Amino acid sequence: MAEGENEVRWDGLCSRDSSTRETALEHIRQIVLRKTEYLRSVKETLYRPSDGLSNAVSLDGMNKLLAHLLMLSKRCPFKDVRERSGFILKSVEELGIRIPRPLGHGPSRFIPEKEILQVGSEDAQMHALFADSFAALGRLDNITLVMVFHPQYLESFLKTQHYLLQMDGPLPLHYRHYIGIMAAARHQCSYLVNLHVNDFLHVGGDPKWLNGLENAPQKLQNLGELNKVLAHRPWLITKEHIEGLLKAEEHSWSLAELVHAVVLLTHYHSLASFTFGCGISPEIHCDGGHTFRPPSVSNYCFCDITNGNHNVDEMQVNSAGNISVSDSFFEVEALMEKMKQLQECRDEEEASQEEMASRFEIEKRESMLVFSSDDDEVTPARDVSRHFEDTSYGYKDFSRHGMHVPTFRVQDYCWEDHGYSLVNRLYPDVGQLIDEKFHIAYNLTYNTMAMHKDVDTSMLRRAIWNYIHCMFGIRYDDYDYGEINQLLDRSFKVYIKTVVCTPEKVTKRMYDSFWRQFKHSEKVHVNLLLIEARMQAELLYALRAITRYMT
Repeated sequence: MAEGENEVRWDGLCSRDSSTRETALEHIRQIVLRKTEYLRSVKETLYRPSDGLSNAVSLDGMNKLLAHLLMLSKRCPFKDVRERSGFILKSVEELGIRIPRPLGHGPSRFIPEKEILQVGSEDAQMHALFADSFAALGRLDNITLVMVFHPQYLESFLKTQHYLLQMDGPLPLHYRHYIGIMAAARHQCSYLVNLHVNDFLHVGGDPKWLNGLENAPQKLQNLGELNKVLAHRPWLITKEHIEGLLKAEEHSWSLAELVHAVVLLTHYHSLASFTFGCGISPEIHCDGGHTFRPPSVSNYCFCDITNGNHNVDEMQVNSAGNISVSDSFFEVEALMEKMKQLQECRDEEEASQEEMASRFEIEKRESMLVFSSDDDEVTPARDVSRHFEDTSYGYKDFSRHGMHVPTFRVQDYCWEDHGYSLVNRLYPDVGQLIDEKFHIAYNLTYNTMAMHKDVDTSMLRRAIWNYIHCMFGIRYDDYDYGEINQLLDRSFKVYIKTVVCTPEKVTKRMYDSFWRQFKHSEKVHVNLLLIEARMQAELLYALRAITRYMT
């Protein structure tokens, strides 16, 4: 762990037993006060040149420790830990040491903090979920606090992620976190990279691996190609990719290890989409989440543009842009009317198989023409790009440069009949967990749309899911793709495609511009559909290639 934290044991704070937490807090308080006294003594004496480096290291270690306490004072589900952490920070400040304060305005840059459940105000059921998450990871992260809009999904998500990262499985713990780093880095998601760098070191990972992928074992380096193709162009995955990993002599992967790795890669590619799609802020204790500078008198805050590609002009427009409330209200009414008309058309007539196939091809072609006005290349930062190779490789539409990819027919290979059983056979119980998560995301509904209640949203949810799969060339024979253009307008399609294919390019303007009358909880719900549909699409291509190799 980082210097300054290595003698601190945070694990005791995760205990359900208050006396265990009390003992751990007292131990932490004594360490902090000891370090505070040392730093005060250094300030009061003249620096000796030979002490310069060690003093700087001590200060850096102390700052990391204080940042961790700040996080606990704001984000720990246990009230005693929140209060005692705040008390320790106050004691340090009274002794003349500057303490950190949070940057930003809550867990998301897109969603006002007052609309997100505050830690400490949750009910008993949610408290139990928060406590489970905190006990597993030692933190209650911002992704969890945004997903909490949908508790049923959050519970399934946390259970799956806990199993993938911490329960018995084919891969050692440090490999799991390193694969998470590799996957998140493909989308330049410094938020997830930073979290898993800390987790990787916490479980005993070699710090040298973090200097770049070339410093990791050859076995992990070999996974780089699959990571790259899976993240950006999964339709190009073949059984040869699988064979290359399984037959690499002393660096070979077993089938069980490879399935574990594939599930981790798809999980973190999708989670990067959620992170950017919901504007997740840096964690309080990580870079960009706190500052030791005193508050500025200016309203302008650098934190508003960190970890994102926003400009000042963008922050000055209101969330609805120049669109009046009445116009956005009309958009909801129009969407409701289209859903009603489509349902009536379904009841009256059914298109032929030829017509359905034609509509799919039209929608697939049109999806390639959807791009944002902000569609510029994003250059990855060095601290992220070192975790993967071929930084120029990104998403490309199917037919660019004359390339043609055959349509993937779900009737020939689907998750329910093929992928699920393959995952469960090679990595027991995980298929069940993922399947449950897919079903919850797909079927989740509160029967509301903006200000309307008692609405059947199944048609809209299916259009979103199938549009994402259509972008990946995946076709459902029984779906009329003509419905997509009726239900999803251009601004929504731009947002969907950006979140799913190039999430690092998502802006607050894109988030604000679709479904302007819908609640933030509904936009988070959309993101859950996007990430699960994306994960399933990637899994289908990878698992089909594994199946072809096995047969």
